[in-house]
Amino acid sequence: MILLHGSQYLFLLSCSLLICGCSFWGGSYAPLATAPDVDIARYAGRWYEIANLPNSFQRGCSCTTAEYSLRPDGDIRVINTCRKENGDIDRIEGKAFVVEGSANAKLKVQFFWPFRGDYWILEHDDAYAYAVVGVPSRKYLWILSRSTVMPDDVYRGITDRLRQQGFAVEQLQKTVQTCGGN
Repeated sequence: MILLHGSQYLFLLSCSLLICGCSFWGGSYAPLATAPDVDIARYAGRWYEIANLPNSFQRGCSCTTAEYSLRPDGDIRVINTCRKENGDIDRIEGKAFVVEGSANAKLKVQFFWPFRGDYWILEHDDAYAYAVVGVPSRKYLWILSRSTVMPDDVYRGITDRLRQQGFAVEQLQKTVQTCGGN
């Protein structure tokens, strides 16, 4: 059994309700292009958050990472961590499920049963050195990298493409990744 501090519980609850809530309240959104295909085995591993559209469940976070691994049952284990302003580490573990017929580019993530939320892999480079994740409402967006830094020209190219897809890239906030020993 895992014991959580009050702030950790709030972080976990907020994360699942806000992300997963997208699925419940739905809406009609312009089409959102995803990666043509995703090799889940190559996508697995640690990702560093380079930037995100601000959201309440990550307020005060730095050194944010996401780690994915394949589970024996075929699902994907998800572990998200961040360092809060007071130095505490917030960690949430969940599962992801591939949406059938999406070439592995559309996932549903679940941090609390029965809530599931969209997690769409919008793009990745051939080497899986970076990835971009968003949702159809365009309210949530994350730019991820295998390293804590991303070359400026790569970042600009990503944000140019995201702007064309209707994301408010001017609101992106870069994630501090200088905490050491994440």
